Amino acid sequence: MILQKNKFNIQELAAILAKENISLWENIDPIKKQQISQAIAPNNTINCIIYPETQTQLSDVVACCAKNNWVILPCGSGSKLHWGGLLKVDPTTHDEGIIVVSCDRLNGLIEHAVGDLTVTVEPGMKYTDLQATLAKTGQFLPIDPAYPEAATIGGIVATADTGSLRQRYRGVRDMLLGISFVRSDGKVAKAGGRVVKNVAGYDLMKLFTGSYGTLGIISQVTFRVYPIQEASGTVVLVGEKNNIAQATKTLLSSALTPVAIDLVSVNLVKELGLGKGVGLIVRFQTIIDSVEEQASKLLEVGNSLGLNSIRYDGNEAELWNKLKQKIWQSQENKEIICKIGVMPNKVVETLEQPVLENGLGLIHGGSGLGELRFNYVTIETILELRQWCESTGGFLTVLVAPLEMKQKLDVWGYNQNGLEIMRRIKQKFDPQNILNSYSFVGGI
Repeated sequence: MILQKNKFNIQELAAILAKENISLWENIDPIKKQQISQAIAPNNTINCIIYPETQTQLSDVVACCAKNNWVILPCGSGSKLHWGGLLKVDPTTHDEGIIVVSCDRLNGLIEHAVGDLTVTVEPGMKYTDLQATLAKTGQFLPIDPAYPEAATIGGIVATADTGSLRQRYRGVRDMLLGISFVRSDGKVAKAGGRVVKNVAGYDLMKLFTGSYGTLGIISQVTFRVYPIQEASGTVVLVGEKNNIAQATKTLLSSALTPVAIDLVSVNLVKELGLGKGVGLIVRFQTIIDSVEEQASKLLEVGNSLGLNSIRYDGNEAELWNKLKQKIWQSQENKEIICKIGVMPNKVVETLEQPVLENGLGLIHGGSGLGELRFNYVTIETILELRQWCESTGGFLTVLVAPLEMKQKLDVWGYNQNGLEIMRRIKQKFDPQNILNSYSFVGGI
């Protein structure tokens, strides 16, 4: 159980924010309480959750926390708050109590430069709201995150959550043009800008992408955006693992230009109703003639290898949404979801590991990055699987797991020579260690 303070003096915060933007722990909605509890180690105190509505308020709040030595848990809607390590408070260095700082109400559109193909937004803007705004001008942000209905832009950047469209458009950090953030002392800093050709300042966009709120709290981001393509088509190949591996190799070495290449495990193929065997799901998006031609060529490859090869005739957007849901849907916080990386030539072999007889696997064919989902798995099995991934030059991170498992396991599993420089960066950006403390790689 998470301990609660009976009394907490909120006068300093109340001088910054309106009363309705401060909620004491005992008054927080039970669902929100559950989200927050999954991000914090047991036996830590949560004082309140606060909702700044402007960058100035966010700056003042962080400065107040720094002055009082209060630990901060940054968040947006909370959909990914349970990813990664658990926040801890060291009572020997910090005053007791955690302040949850939500950017959910920092959700405005700052600028959409349609002709320049850029957009600047606040971190609390919902992913779906941004896509709806961009769609009015025939544009979109090519990110395919988990929990798309709830995900906020700040949370997507903080967790580097790109999805299947990485094959064509690369990662979140490659789409970022500029960023503003509130430092741990409350001061606002920025890097980059609002135009595509911009080299101003340090490349903090890459540093903050995937930093899980440990270096600062994002207050604005600028992305490059892309035109919505005229047509979209999906090809599904299912069959024996060696033939799927050969089809993937042929596809990656060809002149075809898919936007997504996902390899899926036997169980996931079955749950999607696509047949029996390992699956290769490929999406093309461009002009109609090109989609048809590329899909036909991939079908020829599949047929030549004796695979069950089909052009998906149903609602292909629904298929891709279902693919995400099978991995990310919650079952009362009992599931274990791991992010993995392996060499692309080891993807199919990874999906055939015995542990996945009781799980689901999805790995992007071009990058070797993906997710594994289990309804139950032991810590020993996780460590064996991590060892396998590392033997291929990859990694395994436990994103989602019950609290008791996260307490016993190094969820990040990283012990390479980058740790020292990461610690030095954390020390420079957050010398008081008040931002999501001890939750990141190496206990940073």
